[in-house]
This record gives sequence, structure tokens and C-alpha cells, in this order.
Amino acid sequence: MDLYEHQARELFEEHGIVVPRAEVTDSPKKAREIARRLGGRVVVKAQVRTGGRGKAGGVKLAADPAAAELTARQMLGMDIKGHTVGTVMLARPVDIEEEFYVSYVLDRAAGRFLAIASAEGGMDIEEVAATRPEAVARVPVDPAEGVTPATASRIAEAAGLPPQTVDVLVRLWEVLVREDALLVEVNPLVRTRDGRITALDGKVTLDDNASFRRTRRGAGHETPQDPLEAAAAAKGLTYVKLDGEVGIIGNGAGLVMATLDVVAGCGARPANFLDIGGGASAQVMADGLSVILSDPSVRSVLVNVFGGITACDAVADGIVRALDTVRLTKPLVVRLDGNNAARGRAVLDAHAHPLVEQVPTMDGAASRAAHLATTP
Repeated sequence: MDLYEHQARELFEEHGIVVPRAEVTDSPKKAREIARRLGGRVVVKAQVRTGGRGKAGGVKLAADPAAAELTARQMLGMDIKGHTVGTVMLARPVDIEEEFYVSYVLDRAAGRFLAIASAEGGMDIEEVAATRPEAVARVPVDPAEGVTPATASRIAEAAGLPPQTVDVLVRLWEVLVREDALLVEVNPLVRTRDGRITALDGKVTLDDNASFRRTRRGAGHETPQDPLEAAAAAKGLTYVKLDGEVGIIGNGAGLVMATLDVVAGCGARPANFLDIGGGASAQVMADGLSVILSDPSVRSVLVNVFGGITACDAVADGIVRALDTVRLTKPLVVRLDGNNAARGRAVLDAHAHPLVEQVPTMDGAASRAAHLATTP
């Protein structure tokens, strides 16, 4: 789970990393009040779970409370790389002497973490990494050893960072370990004119597999911003909203990803990723179909199931149960194969819904769903 910047900054502050004073709001009028409390001149930052906000107009300096209100009004509701801005953070500005980049990320292939750091942080760090890779240090970190002061010193020296950053590098590692994170990034980490090392931004990705520990600490998953994703999460579904017109349901992440590709190859766009899992019950199938049918952008639905642990007759029963509670106004294409496929097809044939049709192959079902979604 990706955190918003203000959430990442809260974690940094809890672990002793200096961050500028800031507050979050979803109201332009409250933005004016916050700016007044922070001293008048503030940085207004859109809160979205994506990078590149500065170049997209999501980070602006406001000279006074009135300007802060106007800026917040302009940012709220804007789209940044497909993310709608619902809140803004107002932060007290600092006098910057130097900007750096530091991060820790999980290197799955190597079975360890990787420290990435550069003495040239800021909005152009991607360009620096692409054009002058020697300016970006990559230092492997043994998870058993962690980042000790000695390790942090090696990272700082390799990246050309000042010695004052060593303590921050150690504390950022503590954030990663204690908060069960897969990524911790600060860009920029700055040295102010008065010599303080301060985190002006923050990106943290938490490991969903450790969510049970966060729940015990009273900090479980945040409700997704998209209402359909929120509804799916409430039902325990693995669902991601996409920008398309063909609703997709499959059992197994690999099969669902392949289905997305086949649908795209047929000239249509997938409307979502929904994996009902290897042992999904009929209730899970019904819940998934209900979520997808509530998406107004969906024009057809494709159910692609290869029965293994999930028996096809249970999937078919789930479809029928969903149709008993949800008014189907969009065509539903079903491909069932594998365990109890014949029984599953028979269940759907017996129900005989006029908007449900079965296609025996994956390619054929995807082609049919794409045709139904793209034909006026």
C-alpha cells in the first residue's frame, strides 16, 4: 500500500527525522486558516499516490493566506496522472542550501535491499539517473545486518552526501524495518541554510503481507480513494479500477493479466483487474460481479475461469446468485474450463438469462466481450 506524502512524513517524524511543520485539508477556506497559522507563506502540495506532482502543477508556493486559498481551490479536484486530488498539504517553506536523493527499496531478485542515493536530488532525479548513472550510488544492504552508522557512512560517501546525512540514513532504515515497508524514499532531502538536514517530501510503500501487524497497532489499511475499489476492499476482493469498458473477472493473477492483454489485443480496454482467487466461493463470485456491474463505464463483462481449486459449477452458481440480486443491463460473456466445467455450463444454460452467453475458448470470449463493448 502506497502512503500519501503527509502519512509518510508522519512516520518520518515519529522516527526522529526533521520535517517542516505542515497540515492537511480538503477545504480551500481551511487552507487559508492553515497558512495563517504557519506564518502566511506556505508550499501547497497536492496529495496523490504518484510522483511527478511538481511538473504537473501539484506543488506551488503561495505568498500569503489568500494565495494559499486560491491555490488549494485550483488543485483540489485536478487530475495528476490519473489520480484525483482530494486533499492538499500546506507546509512551512525552508531556505534550501542543497538537495539530495535517498531511498531504500526491496531488491526481490537479489533477496536483499538496495540503498539508492545521489547528491543531486529534486524534480530531475530521473533524468540524472538516465543520463549520468554515475551520479547515483546503488549500495546493497544485507537485511540481516541492516543499516548501521558504518553502513550509512558508506552510502553517504558513495553518493557524495555530507556527513550530516548519516543519522537520517539510519533513521530511514528504521522506518523501513519497523513499519514493514518495501520502499522508503525522500526526494528531496535537503540541507537548509542553517545547516539542518530536513525531509521535504516522502514516499513510503507498506508491505500488504504485514497488514495484520499494523491492524494490531490500530493502523490497518486505509480505505481506497476510488469508491469501487473501496467497495471491493470491503468485500475482501483483489480489485483495481482501470480506464476501460470491459469488466474482467478471473481466478488467479496470471490468468487475469493474460485476459487483460487478450482483451486489449481485441481492440477494447479492460475496465478493471479482479482476481477471485484460487479457492473463491460462490459468494466471492457474486460480490465481484456486483462491484463490476456498478461501474458505469463497463459496457460488457468477461468472466474467464479455469477450474482448479475453484470449481466451475461454484463460479456459475455465483453468477446466478449475483443475477438474482443485481439487475443485469450489460452483456455477460462467460468462459468456463477445467474442474466441473460441464456442470457449470449446465447451471448457466438452465438459468437462461438473455444477456449471458457462453464461449468455450479464452480468445473467443475476449473477442466477443470486446465486440459487445465497442459496438454502438
